[in-house]
Amino acid sequence: MHAVRAMARARAVDVIVVVAPSDGAAEVRSLLDAHGLPGSADIKVVPGGDVRQESVRLGLAALPDDVDVVLVHDAARPLVPVETVDGVVEAVRAGAPAVVPALPLADTVKRIDPGTDLVTGTPERALLRAVQTPQGFDRATLVKAHATVTRDVTDDASMVEQLGVPVLVVPGHEEAFKVTRPLDLVLAEAVLARRRATDAY
Repeated sequence: MHAVRAMARARAVDVIVVVAPSDGAAEVRSLLDAHGLPGSADIKVVPGGDVRQESVRLGLAALPDDVDVVLVHDAARPLVPVETVDGVVEAVRAGAPAVVPALPLADTVKRIDPGTDLVTGTPERALLRAVQTPQGFDRATLVKAHATVTRDVTDDASMVEQLGVPVLVVPGHEEAFKVTRPLDLVLAEAVLARRRATDAY
């Protein structure tokens, strides 16, 4: 619900397609209907596939024909600020075929040999970014990527990269973190409490 609310609050978003687990689409629809959501976006729910790539394809197929800018967002990043969403859309509308929000890395990263766990190198941190969502695309570019790249990948931007299409990085936001561990839930609750106290979230 928080992830959908983040999209619905964005000025640039007209249509939201929620790709739900194939056996949970009706339950997700009921949740959406039960919660008042901000904005005037048309919200659809479609059953997803077995892997992420298939789910995004099914979501793309559910979009109206006149939508030419597509955002792909993870429900696991429920607290992305509206400014980040709008910034990604603006960059695509300004001519970038693919856009990802990202943050500089705070930690040093090591490359390892998976067989021995020995360090094989230390990439230069200044050249690395932690990528977030929503990722934004010119629709034709994303459709072509999904029609061309057949192996499953971790994000849609990497599919576009395989086409040789440039991907632009725009500033991400610390509150667009991924909620995957128990500690992330504690942090998410703290962010929501602050927002409710200050922004009437």
